[in-house]
Amino acid sequence: MAAFGMTDEAAPEPFLIGLAALNLLSESAAGQPLVLAVDDAHWLDRPSADVLGFIARRLESEAVVMVVAQRDDFPPVIAGSVVHELPLGRLDRHLAEQVLTHRAPHLGSTDLGRLLDVAAGNPLALTELPLDGVYDDSAPPSLTARLERAFAARLPALPDVTQDLLLVAALEGEGDLGDALRAAAALRGEEVSAQAVVPAVEAGLAALAGGRLEFRHPLVRHAIRQQATLPHLQSAHRALAQTLVDPHRQVWHRAAATDRPDEELASELEEVGARARHRGGVAAAQAALERAARLSADPAARIRRYLMAAELAFEWGRPDIVDRLLQETAALDVPALERTRMAVIRDNFAEGLEGAGTRRLTEAAAAAASDGRTDQALVFLQAASLQCMWADASAATRARVVEVVEQALEPDDPLALECIGYVLPFERGAVVLERLRADSPGLLDPARTRAAGFATSVAGDMPLAVELLASALPGLRAGGELGLLCRVLMVQAWSALMVGRFDLAATAADEAGRLAADTEQPLVRAISLVVQSVVSSLRATEDLERDAAERLDEASRLGIQVQSNGVLAVVQVARGAIALSGGRHHEAWEELIRVADPADPAYHAVVHTYTAADLVESAVHSGHRAEAEQVMAELERVAHATPSPMLHVGMRYGRALLAAEDEAERLYEAALAADLSAWPFARARLQLAYGAWLRRRRRGAESRAPLRAARDTFDALGAVAWGERSRQELRASGEQSRPRNADLREQLSPQELLIAQLAAEGLTNREIGARLYLSHRTVGTHLHRLFPKLGITSRAALREALGL
Repeated sequence: MAAFGMTDEAAPEPFLIGLAALNLLSESAAGQPLVLAVDDAHWLDRPSADVLGFIARRLESEAVVMVVAQRDDFPPVIAGSVVHELPLGRLDRHLAEQVLTHRAPHLGSTDLGRLLDVAAGNPLALTELPLDGVYDDSAPPSLTARLERAFAARLPALPDVTQDLLLVAALEGEGDLGDALRAAAALRGEEVSAQAVVPAVEAGLAALAGGRLEFRHPLVRHAIRQQATLPHLQSAHRALAQTLVDPHRQVWHRAAATDRPDEELASELEEVGARARHRGGVAAAQAALERAARLSADPAARIRRYLMAAELAFEWGRPDIVDRLLQETAALDVPALERTRMAVIRDNFAEGLEGAGTRRLTEAAAAAASDGRTDQALVFLQAASLQCMWADASAATRARVVEVVEQALEPDDPLALECIGYVLPFERGAVVLERLRADSPGLLDPARTRAAGFATSVAGDMPLAVELLASALPGLRAGGELGLLCRVLMVQAWSALMVGRFDLAATAADEAGRLAADTEQPLVRAISLVVQSVVSSLRATEDLERDAAERLDEASRLGIQVQSNGVLAVVQVARGAIALSGGRHHEAWEELIRVADPADPAYHAVVHTYTAADLVESAVHSGHRAEAEQVMAELERVAHATPSPMLHVGMRYGRALLAAEDEAERLYEAALAADLSAWPFARARLQLAYGAWLRRRRRGAESRAPLRAARDTFDALGAVAWGERSRQELRASGEQSRPRNADLREQLSPQELLIAQLAAEGLTNREIGARLYLSHRTVGTHLHRLFPKLGITSRAALREALGL
């Protein structure tokens, strides 16, 4: 009801509306299949297009087909792998001639040839142009203009009352015949009956359907407006303002009826825009603010309204309007603070992660904070700090971001610590972790819990990040905040991968990747592909490894698209980990050393700290020990500056592998003595390496205990290749291992696994659908498919089958 403006409640997030619409369609299709037809999709406002795209990506199990028509010269409104494009070409000359001769059998050969040339196979032109003879040489060259002229040519022959009725109907826009009749009566000063519509229907310009007056084509409405003089247009708007019941629509027409500044009317329009925005009508809000700006008598109010309209135009997905509004604003006497805001609008709305954008965002945050707009300052600072994390910002830029963060925000606030952690993860990592570990996650509000999860992840405490982000997810799901939800899932997936919780990493990455398509976040999509690639490679089959390579190629392309060396670095980490898992040590070294080379496009200081264990292991087994010792020396300096658990876990492993003969055992035992309960994969790798070291020194009996522990952990985690390596070492020590029994869960796709886990917890199909933004029928279809894979026939057996 709120989305349709029928209550005063704020409209929910667009994707909750999308889920409601999906379920409505799903229920409607239960008894009879549906076709959802979307015509002229290129004119959709952004929220409506988002909802339709959301639905289109979730119709796989529904008896619903969506057909979307749009012009070729617009970017695709709904795109993705689920969309099958069918380009509609022009009619060929033979078919076009058949249409023409049927429509206008009186045409001579000369006129027929001219019309065929002008129409160029366009069916609308072939059916409309012959009726008005607008195919002579003096006609406008544009086909659209010719068609508009064809419709306009029929207007003068209509009675005046019909022309007036069509004009108010074209301006009224809702198609309500009663509203149009009352407005026409006010315009003419006399009663107007429905009989006035008949000549327009007979002329093929309009039709009546259930009390609605509908135009034959959008160009008819446009032609009527274009034909009217300005005074007559204004009189028609005044008539509509007098007769319409809705006060907000009255304001629109009052505004259209004047061309003089009117601050009171501008303020009313701004309120109309605020109401439209409140219920999710971004396009209407932008139009209202733009018109309010033009009617503003106060220059400062005009600038403010123009900039607000520009921000809404971006949200609506119309960069062309953004550019036009910024140009119009720049022609005014804009104060310095607002010029900074203009620069931020222009830069922040551009694709990519350029350093210049980071500096402007930072200065805009400083200006907003000095003006008392702390919430706005936080938005700018979060964007600037993320750019510092994912792109290569200079030391001066980073220092300035932190300076403004500490001026604008409370330094101990998790929202501030998140920004600081992104900008200076090593220099301030100790402070970030100390303060966030002191806060109980249960005492933080959802926004701060999310911020704390992001901050602890970048500071290297991956287990704590997984815990914090898990507690942030329910609120984001319930609120329909898909943009933030998929970012949280992305970071959770990466953090879970780092600690060896591969099932969680797979399910979180799969969901994040799906939601990234809804929210158009290529960076999230890239990291999700990386995590999926590494997890699938651990299953150790050739097909999965090929699939992983394709995913990493796509992630690399996305990293280039958003100009992020951070994404390129993560891709290299994944390629190195996959090569290492397959025992290809030289290949792994070649991939991983790129992340450590400041001259390489994939260099990233933070991501480099994640590679210590893999880099050293690949180096030791590929003849690059000396280079690895140099890299480790550099990482030692970083380790002195930060308590990052991720870094120190890797460093302990690397030191043991590189150690001299008389130091190695002490370093292995010291590494294993550390608390690695939250790092099962790292602990198992240490046990494997230590067991192999003992075996090579003819201490076979001592080597078996750590090798058995490593094998069992790898088996439990699903790290097939690593488990096989442990078995080989055990065989070499003189002990045979039982074959690994494949876990039934490994037969499920990540989405199937997540649905199975939720069903095992007792959630109904509808509850699962609401949580995962799927229809309950899609959930049911997945359960129907996964039961045979698990060898079960009912939900009651799920917990045992999944080992829960």
